[in-house]
Formats: sequence, structure tokens, C-alpha cells
Amino acid sequence: MVHFLHPGLRPRTIVTPNALEDPPGCCVVQEEASPYSLVDICLIVLATDLERFCSERPDGTLRLHELGSFPQEVADRLLHMMTVHGKLNDRTVGIFQGNQMQLKQVCIRRAEISATAFHKAFCHHRIIELDAAGVSADLPIPDILNGLGSSPWARKHLQCLVLNSGTLPTVEATVPRFSQLAGLRVLSVSNIPFQNRHLADVALLPRLESLDISNTSVSDLSALLACKNRLKSLTMHYLKCLTMTTPQILDVIRELRGLVHLDISDDQQFTSDLAFHLLQQTDILPNILSLDISGGKHITDEAVEAFVRQRPAMQFVGLLATDAGYSDFFTSDPSFMVAGGANVSQISEALRRYSERVCFMKEALIRLFTQTFYMQITKPAVLKLVAVGMRNHPLDLPVQFTASACTLNLTRQGLAMGMPVRLLSEVIHLLLKALKNFPNNQQLQKNCLLSLTNARILQDVPFNRFDAAKFVMKWLCKHENPNMQTMAVSVISILALQLSPEQTAQLKAELFIVVRELLAIVKQKISENLEDITLTFTLRALWNLTDESPATCKHFVENHGLAIFVQVLETFPTESTIQTRVLGLLNNVAEVKELSSELMVSSLMAHVSRLLHSVEMEVSYFAAGIISHLTCLGEQAWTLRSIQRSALLDDLYMTVLKWPSPSCKMVALVTYRSQVARSGWAGMLGDRTFYLKGLAPRSLWDWSWSEGPWESHRINVSL
Repeated sequence: MVHFLHPGLRPRTIVTPNALEDPPGCCVVQEEASPYSLVDICLIVLATDLERFCSERPDGTLRLHELGSFPQEVADRLLHMMTVHGKLNDRTVGIFQGNQMQLKQVCIRRAEISATAFHKAFCHHRIIELDAAGVSADLPIPDILNGLGSSPWARKHLQCLVLNSGTLPTVEATVPRFSQLAGLRVLSVSNIPFQNRHLADVALLPRLESLDISNTSVSDLSALLACKNRLKSLTMHYLKCLTMTTPQILDVIRELRGLVHLDISDDQQFTSDLAFHLLQQTDILPNILSLDISGGKHITDEAVEAFVRQRPAMQFVGLLATDAGYSDFFTSDPSFMVAGGANVSQISEALRRYSERVCFMKEALIRLFTQTFYMQITKPAVLKLVAVGMRNHPLDLPVQFTASACTLNLTRQGLAMGMPVRLLSEVIHLLLKALKNFPNNQQLQKNCLLSLTNARILQDVPFNRFDAAKFVMKWLCKHENPNMQTMAVSVISILALQLSPEQTAQLKAELFIVVRELLAIVKQKISENLEDITLTFTLRALWNLTDESPATCKHFVENHGLAIFVQVLETFPTESTIQTRVLGLLNNVAEVKELSSELMVSSLMAHVSRLLHSVEMEVSYFAAGIISHLTCLGEQAWTLRSIQRSALLDDLYMTVLKWPSPSCKMVALVTYRSQVARSGWAGMLGDRTFYLKGLAPRSLWDWSWSEGPWESHRINVSL
């Protein structure tokens, strides 16, 4: 189960929360904290390892083994999962050919499939809904319409069709008629070169109730009069090509008496006065429940309030990027929804409704940033809305940058403690994705780094720590701001412990550079005689990076790390915390047999011999570890003339016997895992014909000694 909860292995769809219905974020917390359903887990296994459950057709497409037919709901969910997470292509889409699957709600949004694959996989199903927004140019809208038109079922029963951001040729002869799909109730064709002739064709649909023609090439709305008695929802955001005058547009809208939703919002780059004049009308939109005029100019609280009071059944108004929405009329009634910028509730509603519109997403995030700067209440629903915006617009820098700042505000200090782990995991994943898309934006990188310094995120949240470590290492090597340097070093020191030896080995170039950079920081602190938190974090980072990493240990030695650490011990002779970190790293170096001889330097070993007698248990313990590693190499490998090996072993033996009872408390966490480390303890104790049998279960330092040969087992010292 744990395997599937990891964000890198678990494809997931973010469900947009309703921030007004869920003010404290309770539903989001419950959703994110709940385990995934058994059906979802099974579909994850199938989607991520599809080849295992399939055979190959002669044309290269996949076909599921004969396991019976899939229930329609399960087939729909599998298709949606494959689509959202990029698993759908001309090869994998083959599993939907034939009769094993029964699809009704087909989502191929942004899929990379061809027209041929589309026809073979989907056109024989009894489809009720088709979302083909943003599909690749290999599947243009005419081919989609041709495929649907070839299906008698689709021509009669297809109810919802979404073709946003698709490819629509401008040559009339190549475009099939929308009106052939007589069952359509909902049609969305936003962000395509949809023109007047297409609108005239669509208006002939006998059951059409909802139409979205936002950001199309429509210049004349007169064709809508053909469906004035059927149309209930009309969305025409940013109709920049309109040639009709404002009175002419209002005359058309006036005839659409059945409308319950009207969206005439504008991109701020193209602002008309249509909304301003609409608000002055008293004989228009008698049944309206939802009106969106975000981005309109000359909009005032007084005008909007008068319009709403004349239509008491209204439930929503969109006022983002206008001068309205700030009076008590809009902020005091929680049942009346407003997408605006006056408070967090209005901004949350804007984030929810405009998650696909980049212009309004930017505006809402900017407003959210100012509202959350001093926030003291955890807002999981709001954070999830920010995540939805980031996912929908991965290549828009203003969205990613502002969202990263909002994320920082919503998770800073103790606020992250109230956030579901799974939601935080999703957010960190999106932040790391933004770093890859915009590798040169320093402020975005800074926001991401600040988010990673959160203790809850670093300790409890699953995310790609390899990518995070790589990013922080690169950041550290490029920036010299003391405060940011401290944070970067602190994050590295923690992430280094969470990387596997294999992952650490993959960071070859980064490790070489970062070790040099960290040692430069240490040298700077030595020259300043400054024992501060940056030095502490830097020493800990070096210690953790060298753990079970011979390559990093080699980089450390090659960059004169041993000499620098001797200077550290001489500059800060009484700081036990520093001594612990220095000796801990030297233990890691001593574990590497090829580097052990580098430690046999009189100046260094003199300090180790002295610290063996430290009153601090951790310091004495690590000094003993270094000596044990070096002495186990044997008499022939001992090259120190100033210190006799036998005398050092006697000293070590007597010191270990004096180590305190279980009442002692160790701060450092030590785990010896390598064979070299075990050999080190064997060497230390083997010369005295004693062996360590292991830690007794009832205490930390309850040693059990016995004569005889040393046994090979793990030696763990844990808190």
C-alpha cells in the first residue's frame, strides 16, 4: 500500500474543491487523508505496467489478455487516469478497441494520439461525453467530428463535446457540420478559430443548452437567435473579434430570455464596455442565476448591487479584476458566491472557476498572495486550488512564480502542520516541476528553497528528494547571500540523509562542486573565528553527504578537507557539537579503505587521541570509531611514527571500559552498516580478545562482553 501512496508512483487527479462550501478545508483534509480506493490502486498497477497485462497486435497496438469485459465506470476511470498522466498514445490506446471496454465518458484531454487511433479506439463505443481539449495536431477537430459522425449512436446520443484549444482548419469544405450531432446539449469550442458559419451550424442543434465560444473568431452573435428558446448557458469570454456594436450585442442577449448563466468576462488586455452597459438594463436576463463580468471596465459596486437586487434569484457574480465586490453587500452573505479580490473567499472562488484561464489565474494568485502574507489559519482548500492552477499552467512563468509565493505563505511556520501530507506532496512535486521548466528564474528558485526549509515537509512529506537535493546543491553553488546560504546548507544536510547510496552516487558532478563549496564556507568561518548556525549546518551537511559515499569522501580529501578540519578543531577546541560533526565525517572517511591512510597524519591523530577522552559521550564514541578503523588495518599499514599503534589500542581499550552506564544520553544517531565499519570495531576489540555481542534490548549502552572471535553482525546505536 505504501508503494502506491508515493506521488511519483501514484497518478492522481486533483479534484477542485469548492472553497465556499468548505471554508475550513475539512472536506479537503478528509479526502487527502483517506486511503485510495481498491479500484484506484488496481487501476494504478494496470496503467503503470500495462505491457505486462497485454499482448501486441500486428500493427503494434496493445490488447488486454482475455480477462472478461470491464464495467463501464471502471473503463472510464482507467482511460481518464491514462490521459491525465501521459500514458495514452497510439500504442496503449489499443486496449480500448473491441468489446472488452465499455466507455461512456471519454477523456482524452491533451492526448498525443492520431486520428486513426481515435477512430479505432473510441468511435464504436456508446459515448455520452467526449473531452478532447488540447489534443495534438495529429487529431484535428474535423477528424474528431468525422469519427463521431460515423457512429449512429454518437450522432443521436452524444450529449457533451469539449474541443477547447483543438485544431480547426479555416477552409469551410474541410469542416464537418456540428449539427450532425443532434443529441448535443453541451458544446465547448473555446480557444479555436471557430467562426460565424460554425456558430450558425451549432445554433441548429435541437437540444443545445450550453455553449462556450470563448476566445474564438466569432464576429457576429446573431446566429444565436436560432436557439434562443433552448440556450440556458452562454460563455463568451474574450470575444476579441466581435464587430457588432454594444447595443446590437445587447439586443441579441435580450432575446436569450432562457439564460441562467452568462459569461461576458474580458481579458484585461482587451476590455470592452459591454458589461458596464449590460448592468444598466432592466429588461434583460430575467431568469439569470450566474453572471460573470470579470475584467470589465467601469464596473462599480452600486451598479452590480442594483442589477442583482432586481434579480433576487441570482447566486453568483464574477467581479475579478474590476473595481467592484468590496461593499458589505458582496462580503457579508456567504450564500451569494462572488469571484473577486476582496477577501480569501472571493479569491478562492475565482481560483476555482478560472483554473483554465491564465489571465484570471494570475490576477487571483496576486490577490491571494497579499491576503495570505500574514495568515494564521490553515487553509487546505485554498492550497489545493493553488495546486490546480499550477498543474493547469505548467509553462506560464507568472502563474508558477506567484503560485510558489502563495504556497510559501500557506505553509510557512506552523501552517504546514494542519495540511494533509498528500496535498503537501502534490505541491512540492509541482514546485520541483516548475524548477525544471524555469531553471534560470532566481525568485522562483528562492521560493522553492524556502518551502523546502519547512521541517514538516522535509520530515513527513514524500517527494522526489533526489531532484530536490540536486536543485539545492546547484543553488548553493550559485548564490552567496548569507541567509539563503544557511537555508540551503540546512536543507542539504537533511536531504543527504534521505538519499540512498545509489542516488548519492548519481550526483557525481553536483557532489564534487558542493563539497568544495561547503569546505569554502567552513574556511570562511575559520577565518572569521565565527561559530554560528551556518557552520553547524555545513559540518552536518558534509557529514551526511559522506555517509556510505566513497566518492564524496574522496572529493572531501582531494579538496584538502582533512587539513581544514584540523583547523576547525584548533579554532573551536571546546565546542563539542562541532567536534562531534568533525569526527563523524572522519569516521565516514575512515570506512573507505583506500582513504584510511590519509588520516594517519600526526596533527589530525593527535586531536583524535585527545578527544577520545572527552567527557562528551558522542565525541569519545566517534574518536574511538576512527581509531578502530585505522588500527584494524594491521601493524604493517600503520605509518604513524609519533603515535604507537599498541599504545593507542591500550588507550582505546581502557576508554571503552569506562564508558558510562545506560543513563548516558547521546544526541547523535549512529548506524554502522558497511562491512568496513564492522571490521573497524572488530579490529578495535579483536586485538584484546573481546567481541561485542550487540546491544541488549533494554538499554542503549548495556554492553555484553565475552571472550572469543568477533561475530559479523550489524552494530546499531540508536535513540
